[in-house]
Amino acid sequence: MDYPRHDNPVSGHDSLYRAPQPPAAFRFDEAVAAVFPDMISRSVPGYRFNLELVAAIARRHVQPQSRVYDLGCSLGAMTLSVRAALGGMAEPPGGVELIGVDSSAPMIERARAQLAAFQSPYPTRLVCEDVQNVLLGDASLVVLGYTLQFVPIEQREALIQRIFDGLVPGGVLVLAEKVHEPDPTAEALMTALHHDFKRANGYSELEIAHKRQALENVLRTETVGAHESRLRRAGFTECVMLSRHYGFCLWLARRCAETTVSG
Repeated sequence: MDYPRHDNPVSGHDSLYRAPQPPAAFRFDEAVAAVFPDMISRSVPGYRFNLELVAAIARRHVQPQSRVYDLGCSLGAMTLSVRAALGGMAEPPGGVELIGVDSSAPMIERARAQLAAFQSPYPTRLVCEDVQNVLLGDASLVVLGYTLQFVPIEQREALIQRIFDGLVPGGVLVLAEKVHEPDPTAEALMTALHHDFKRANGYSELEIAHKRQALENVLRTETVGAHESRLRRAGFTECVMLSRHYGFCLWLARRCAETTVSG
């Protein structure tokens, strides 16, 4: 089937960091929301591949009479991927509700317009709230796409545990994150390759430097090992990295189906 494109038709070209400006922390405000599709596709290697990967995961793992959560949904691209994937199945799962959550009001407002542009039999709610405050339950799929990196490190364990507890048996978490290498030489190579990717997508040296400065102390990366250890501590016994593009990784973590032991 043909899947809807996830570019916002009113999205602009990302030139937010083209002109010299005073230092300021990165914020998901109206200016960022207006250019976000262009920004993320030109800044995150493998982003469009991961949208298709999430759709494939949804087709295999979304269960009937369950919920799908997109935590940190931004403009709803992951939610749209899931909706299109489910709707295109020969036997779509029934009774599925989709819930997108983002703490940015401008993002949520634009996401509503984006989702309204595509018809779907699946009810979809958008909630403007911190992902750490959302009550999760009856979830067969939770997507945490490039979101955990903006949560304070000391609060990440509790969030992952809450996600695990909110999954039904057999439910899955998709975690996409930027990571860093523990070895400085390897990390320098990853950074250089990422900057080459941005240059190839039209960003200038000034834009790359300004964006990096804005994200400093806002986006805090961890190692692959730190993420995988946290997932296992939460109870995910099945955890596999399905995608890696430079320092951008995507994992599938599954809550095993519960079994009963007869005496």
